[in-house]
Amino acid sequence: MSESLRYLLLQVRNPGDPMRAQEVRCFAWSLNCSVEQIEVADLIGAGRSADRLTRARLDQVDAVLVGGSGDYSVAKGGPWLSAALDVMAELAGIGKPTFASCWGFQAMAQALGGQVIHDPSNAELGTLPITLTEQGRADAVFGCLVNDADDECGSFLAVMGHEDHVVQLPGGAEHLAFSQRVPLQAFRLAGQPIYATQFHPELDTSALLERLETYPRYVESFAGEPFDVFAAKLRATPESSRLLSFFVDHVFK
Repeated sequence: MSESLRYLLLQVRNPGDPMRAQEVRCFAWSLNCSVEQIEVADLIGAGRSADRLTRARLDQVDAVLVGGSGDYSVAKGGPWLSAALDVMAELAGIGKPTFASCWGFQAMAQALGGQVIHDPSNAELGTLPITLTEQGRADAVFGCLVNDADDECGSFLAVMGHEDHVVQLPGGAEHLAFSQRVPLQAFRLAGQPIYATQFHPELDTSALLERLETYPRYVESFAGEPFDVFAAKLRATPESSRLLSFFVDHVFK
């Protein structure tokens, strides 16, 4: 089954950003699929007629992925953001299987009536613990993490890198996970195959470091320590790295 699935990755990255290709590789790794199974579309150009995501194009893929962004913020907005949020609302409207992480988590929340703020004082960077809520433990996808988690409360490590975060979930969203600093770390749209996480299940520690070498201001601003010291503190995140596979197994079983 996994070898035949087709994915569409919606990216929010500038043309010269070397992380455009890296993000595809990271999702392919986490999904245990080939990079050839993942098409890419540009959300920054979603308002242009040539780049508009039509229903026909969405129908050509089995699932949609929405990743992070090194240069753009849902909270700060931009002239292209409205069209990008319309795409998020369209995915929810048609119930398209979707997994959105980081920027995608924030965009999906805001598009459906939630609230996102810019909050550097509560930025998270590194490999940090996430804890499942009761709804998360009972969820068909997130509940698979319980047996792998570090404790009976369903805590596990995940890769983080954000300074915006969601402070209000949209209506109909089930709250699945939280961290010490950020209460809203994951949600599912009730009754739909649509999941979103503030953390990055598609990244491992080596991919995070590769990304931070491209965006060094994150370590300088939020870790407050030299890059090598920060890197030495990172820990493996095997539990969260399985989340996308659990998603695919559940949706396409």
